[in-house]
Formats: sequence, C-alpha cells, structure tokens
Amino acid sequence: MKQYYRPIAQFDPVRPEGALPLAGGWCWFDAVEVLDRAGGRARIAAGDLPQPVRARLTEPRSEIAGLGMDSPRVMGILNLTPDSFSDGGLYKDLAPALSHAQEMIAAGADVLDLGGESTRPGAQDVPVAEEIARTAPTIIALRAAGARVALSIDTRKSAVARAALSAGAEIVNDVAAMEFDPGMTGVVASAGAAICLMHAQGDPQTMQAAPAYDDVLLDVYDYLEARVAEAEAAGIARARILVDPGIGFGKTVAHNLALLRGLSLFHGLGCAILLGVSRKRFIGALAGVEVARERMPGTLAVTLAGVAQGAQIHRVHDVAEVVQGLRLWEAIRKGAA
Repeated sequence: MKQYYRPIAQFDPVRPEGALPLAGGWCWFDAVEVLDRAGGRARIAAGDLPQPVRARLTEPRSEIAGLGMDSPRVMGILNLTPDSFSDGGLYKDLAPALSHAQEMIAAGADVLDLGGESTRPGAQDVPVAEEIARTAPTIIALRAAGARVALSIDTRKSAVARAALSAGAEIVNDVAAMEFDPGMTGVVASAGAAICLMHAQGDPQTMQAAPAYDDVLLDVYDYLEARVAEAEAAGIARARILVDPGIGFGKTVAHNLALLRGLSLFHGLGCAILLGVSRKRFIGALAGVEVARERMPGTLAVTLAGVAQGAQIHRVHDVAEVVQGLRLWEAIRKGAA
C-alpha cells in the first residue's frame, strides 16, 4: 500500500540533533507522519525516511523566475477583469491596472499574477482574444515602465499564455494544471517558463456544487503528483514547477482546513508550494465576515500558518499588509533587532 510522508515542520532556532532542512528553506523537521489510505497513521524519526523521500523533502528548491525559494515570497494579485470576486472591475483599464501594480511593487511584492478571466465560483469562460487583450498590454506596459518583479499569467489557455510570455511574463499560473488546454504543455516547455499546477475539482461553473473526496489531502496529493509527472514527460523540468493545492477550488470549509493542516505533505512532490488563500469564502465563513475585502486579517493568519509549514509563495490581494506581517514573523523567528 502506498505510503505518504508528511514532515512535521518546525522553525525554532534550536534544532535537535538529526533534524533535517525542509525544502532548503526556513523550516526543519525531525519527525514525520506516515499516512496511508487505510487510515494508518504513524510517526517516525526523520532519519528513518526512505532515501528517495528524504531527498525530495530536503533538497533546496530551485529559483523560480529569478526568485530564491529560501524565504517566503509574496505574489500580488492583479485581476484585469470586470467580475473577480473581491475586486472585479477596479483594474480592468490600463491606467488603474498599472497604478495598482506599481503600488504592489512598492509595497514589496516579489511577483505579480495577472489574470484576464475570473475563476470565482460560477464564473463564465472568456474568449481567448478578449483574455489576451486584457492581459498582454498590461505586461508590455509594465516591462516598458521598468518593472523588475517577476510576472505571472493566470490562465488556463495556451494562446493566452503564449502571448503573455512573449510580452514579458515568466510564469504560467494554470488553475487547471494543463488539463483544460492540452496545448499548454508545449507552450510552457518551449518557452522554458515556470508553471504552477493547481488542483481544482470541477470547473468554475460547477466546482462548489457538491465537492467530495475519499481523503482530500491524499487525493489532492495524488492528483498533483500525476500532473507533475505529466509536465516532466512533456519536457518541463521539476525545478520549474510550482504546486498549489487549490484552496477554495471545489472544496468545502472542512476540505480547506484539512489541506491547510496537512500542507507540509506537498513538499514530498519536490516542488515549491504556492498557497492562495487571499480573501476566500472559507475565511469569511469561519470569521463571520461577509464582505471579501474585509477578510485581510484572516488572510494574514492563514498565510502565516502556511509559512510555518514552509510554503514558499503566497498569492494575496493585500500586499502591504502581508509583507508587514511576514517581516514581523521573520524578526521574531530570527531575533532581529
């Protein structure tokens, strides 16, 4: 029976003998939870891991678009749409989009994720030409203005990704993990770009109808493991792959919490982890906050919980607030004056 290994992440400055680095980052572990689909759970010492598993869990992650993965990174969300769930319509025109992008860069964003199609529950597909028209000009304008941050295109469509990469983006953030458009693998492989593979059950129109899993943590892990293997077979090196468990995409509140509690399991895929929880509905449900734009405190709390499990990239709307929170977290962890 297949076994799954979840490193129990720690970040205390005092490390016991035998502790191993987690993904070459700021966390370490000296114990591992071993799971299987029969409900088995056991705890073993890190030193007792099978060597291939140990290597996947400990090897430093490669740079993504020039960004080291040895410290938490902030990805600012730039929705160039009229209908995104919390900021739809605010940045659909070029001038406000550029202004907001510069604000996020000044606030400390390491990467910007530009999207021309909403993937909120119930969202409709956007024609390819329209999605390109919403995104490529903004990427071109940002590069022309000298923006030095990494740029990511949030799309499921290969033609949109190709246009964005040609305009100056370096990362493709595909919520369908290259299953919506089979041409995505060739575009990413030939461009030498990085890609984020996200798990979603269903599509935006149906994903929240009745999500169900045998074991959400293990099901999502197996799905991403298979998609990483598919990407590698298509010529996309594992070093250029990010994985995202897809919080809120075909998941109930309980599913989301299970994924967040077990987040460190995904380090076993040998890829950097992207976590996107910003302003999502489950935060509102748990915090009793109906208005999405008022969920920043909950977003920061969940983001820091992800950082505590070694997640490397955090996709957020409220860049300044999250950057400030991360600076304080780092100062406490390191004891910096």
